[in-house]
Amino acid sequence: MSSTLERSFAILEYLANHPEGMSLVSIADDLALPRSASHRLLTELVKCGYLRQMRDHGDYALTTKLAALGLSFLSKSGIVDIAQPLIDRLADVSGELVRLAIVDGDRLTFVAKAQGARFGLRYDPDMGIDVRLSCSSGGHAWLMGLSEERAVEIVTRQGFGKPAEYGPNAPTTIKSLTKILENDRKRGFSVINEMYAPGMTAMAAPVQRTGEPAIGVITIAGPLSRLTEQRMLELGPDLLTAARELAVASSASPMFTRKALTLRSAETA
Repeated sequence: MSSTLERSFAILEYLANHPEGMSLVSIADDLALPRSASHRLLTELVKCGYLRQMRDHGDYALTTKLAALGLSFLSKSGIVDIAQPLIDRLADVSGELVRLAIVDGDRLTFVAKAQGARFGLRYDPDMGIDVRLSCSSGGHAWLMGLSEERAVEIVTRQGFGKPAEYGPNAPTTIKSLTKILENDRKRGFSVINEMYAPGMTAMAAPVQRTGEPAIGVITIAGPLSRLTEQRMLELGPDLLTAARELAVASSASPMFTRKALTLRSAETA
């Protein structure tokens, strides 16, 4: 990391994973930054309103300004408003957690959800996170619509992560991931069983207009004890219907106009 801008965003992304706040020393050491430079950047980010310094320990933490910026962007894009009724309906049908992730360059990020579980174990991970493509149903649903060369490029760039952080069945090589994607393509939607997390299953379908790359994915996730492989196969038609309906409705969002999609494709080419 060399530029001030890169270092500033690295600090913001780091603190997003530490909502309790972190000390100057921890931030500098974990990001391999000089402490003097870290102090200057932290001071500027506090001055701009993106960070606050906690009085008790002097740790630095994010304010809500960055979150508000993201929420404002999403509200003006219209995609969440368009998707929410479809997500709510699918959550009611499945009785599980349903989420929408959107494609932005080489990233896939969750932006909306609906919880269908009314009792028992509820799976509900953090929103706003970038999806680990190699071992998630959402990642597989996006990758299965890409060429093998492009899929390998994106996964290689992001990496497989540490195996201990995911489920026991998480793929750890390009060869094993490619085989999974082949089966997903035949089925029309992705299915994972204890790949992203122990005891968790999930399925996903790409939100894709005819002849165009996927603009997002819809996922259904829940505990293996309830969302069995048989249950996921039963939910397949409902999931695919929701994805098709959202693909058609997305034309009403300025975020997914043909011009916007063309510009984003050019930026990542």
